[in-house]
Amino acid sequence: MKVLVATAALQGVRDNDFHFCIEGELVWIGLVCQTDSKDPDGECGCGRSFAGMASHRATTTARVAEVDLDFAHYAETLRMSLRDQGWPTRGAIPLAGELADLAESFPIGAVVERRLDELRWRAESPAFGD
Repeated sequence: MKVLVATAALQGVRDNDFHFCIEGELVWIGLVCQTDSKDPDGECGCGRSFAGMASHRATTTARVAEVDLDFAHYAETLRMSLRDQGWPTRGAIPLAGELADLAESFPIGAVVERRLDELRWRAESPAFGD
């Protein structure tokens, strides 16, 4: 299954990049606070980051990877991460589907960045396989 995972690759392309996740952990796209809702470069960072499902930390770069996981286990991993962080878990299955669709729209190895509700291929992104 194609998914988004945390990566330190291409960190520093933007001067406000950060990477606090575990390299290769599954990531999801969280909500954006009011402070950053109109500016992905806001002070909080939530408008430009991905959230690690295991570490519950954040990164501004994610890589599209092929992992040995079926959709049911992927959705359950997301549900457990949401639960552990105190988020509602009801929408885990549709959210997992949306994340899988996003990952599917990029080639394996693409490094992507988030700009509020948009995912972009990071400049100079290597096209490599897993």
